[in-house]
Amino acid sequence: MSKKASKKQAAADPEEPQAAPAATIPQTHTLSLAERRALGKEARQQTPRETHATWTLPADRADPIDLLIANSEGRVEELVPIRYGRMLASPFAFYRGAAAIMAYDLAQTPNSGINVQACGDCHLLNFGGFATPERNILFDINDFDETSVAPWEWDVKRLAASFVIAGRANGFKAADGREAARLAADKYRTRMAEIGELPTLSAWYEAIDLDEVLDNAPDKENARFYRKKLAAAMDASVREKEFAKLAHEGGYPARIIDQPPLIFHYGDMRDDEFRTGLEASFDLYKASLSPELHVLLDRYQLVDSAFKAVGVGSVGTFCGIVLLMSGSDPLFLQFKEARQSVLEPYAGASPYAHAGQRVVAGQRLMQAASDMFLGWTTGQNIRKAPFYIRQLRDAKIKPVVEVMKPANLLNYAQLCGSALARAHARSGDPAVLSGYMGKSGAFAEVMADFAVAYADQNERDYAALVTAVRDGRILAQTVE
Repeated sequence: MSKKASKKQAAADPEEPQAAPAATIPQTHTLSLAERRALGKEARQQTPRETHATWTLPADRADPIDLLIANSEGRVEELVPIRYGRMLASPFAFYRGAAAIMAYDLAQTPNSGINVQACGDCHLLNFGGFATPERNILFDINDFDETSVAPWEWDVKRLAASFVIAGRANGFKAADGREAARLAADKYRTRMAEIGELPTLSAWYEAIDLDEVLDNAPDKENARFYRKKLAAAMDASVREKEFAKLAHEGGYPARIIDQPPLIFHYGDMRDDEFRTGLEASFDLYKASLSPELHVLLDRYQLVDSAFKAVGVGSVGTFCGIVLLMSGSDPLFLQFKEARQSVLEPYAGASPYAHAGQRVVAGQRLMQAASDMFLGWTTGQNIRKAPFYIRQLRDAKIKPVVEVMKPANLLNYAQLCGSALARAHARSGDPAVLSGYMGKSGAFAEVMADFAVAYADQNERDYAALVTAVRDGRILAQTVE
């Protein structure tokens, strides 16, 4: 992108949907397959695979608690202690909330020089099943709050380390955790090589069918467990159950039920100024969607909105739910405040001036199919900030790590590695990436070594959080 174009985009009104910027990731698919692989091998000469194996604590490394505090700036102040309280639960919970710390650390590691659209918070719980607009159930990455353009190996390293940390949380043998990390990386390598052999359109259409995954799962008992979760998620009455859980129709037209401190109202739809601001935000959101969805959303009336604390890493950002009604038919949308990606200070600014558009564009690029209600807006009342919006809990199922046996973790690691390869192949060149990783298992071994070393670092950082809370440096609050 030229400097002139970049300045023009930065000056654009962030409330208005922007045209897609020029590609920021070189597209080399018009070269021969041999030439593309050679580019990867050339990058490997510059940054050998074995350089990725170690994690050495830099002498001038920033204090991890300072990084957490900086990452909490601008969040809803009274909810920040809940964020820290959730991170205190275990080293694994800490890792989920510490994407900012790891982004800082990854920037200190060797760089392959090859960028893709990266997830930015690629750990094993940010994968799962969800329904496509066609009502198929896919397995894919499902969290893109931190997505941006960055080195591809950063996602692989964060994913691999998450398996070591999860294995420790479950009390598995150290060898099992390392093997899960190795398998995730090796499946990423082999799947990337397979995608690199496909015609361009075929590679783009690649997806992981969750039904097929469950049909072929070696642990039939575990597969039945997820079949039940999937059936419950696809139940035709799920919307009614969700409505009964989250809202009621007493007196005032359908209203979301307060469940403080995690769900609460911050304004009243009966207040003209509040309603006008919310409707203006919603109109901006609709403008980010394709025209046929305007017709669908015009069949609903916006009746209520409320704040809802979510996740671990997102706690403290301004998130919530919006209730729309079409007669007696409810539709819940979730809005989440979009901030600067944790990758941007180290990998470069996103080409999108609007952080909500950054999330949406990254998700649409990386996922095989995305929620048709996925869009972005700018708050016009309580919080004048960028947001992205998606459907709330549309047949979504997440892995339950606590019930996994070692064999389940190993199988799941391969599934995640395959999904990440498919996602990276959307923006990057799979033949180039395959050329870098090579045909042997060397790449997977170095990723596993890094994962173990970084899991140790994560435990030290978790201990630093415990000390900071004990010493009163930060306040943590646990909410059941």
